[in-house]
Amino acid sequence: MNATVLIPEQLRKVVGGDHILYLDVKNISDLIEQLLAKYPNIRGRLLTEDGNVNKFINIYVNGEDIRFLENRDTVIKEEDEISIVPAIAGG
Repeated sequence: MNATVLIPEQLRKVVGGDHILYLDVKNISDLIEQLLAKYPNIRGRLLTEDGNVNKFINIYVNGEDIRFLENRDTVIKEEDEISIVPAIAGG
């Protein structure tokens, strides 16, 4: 299914400057695999060493956090919008 993937400014350098990607994916795992295949340098920013989504990265499907859906098994439907959002910390 073609989905719109919004890339935050912090990750655009590793995806060639793109701010929107259109990918044919089935679920979040498929999305991550495609991103890693096309942009291998995104791995360290997106995933931990053991392959889990970095706790400082939030992924949303149509505004809903995948942690409250099916995590990496969250199904992507045609025209869904996926946002990858680095957590903001401050003090």
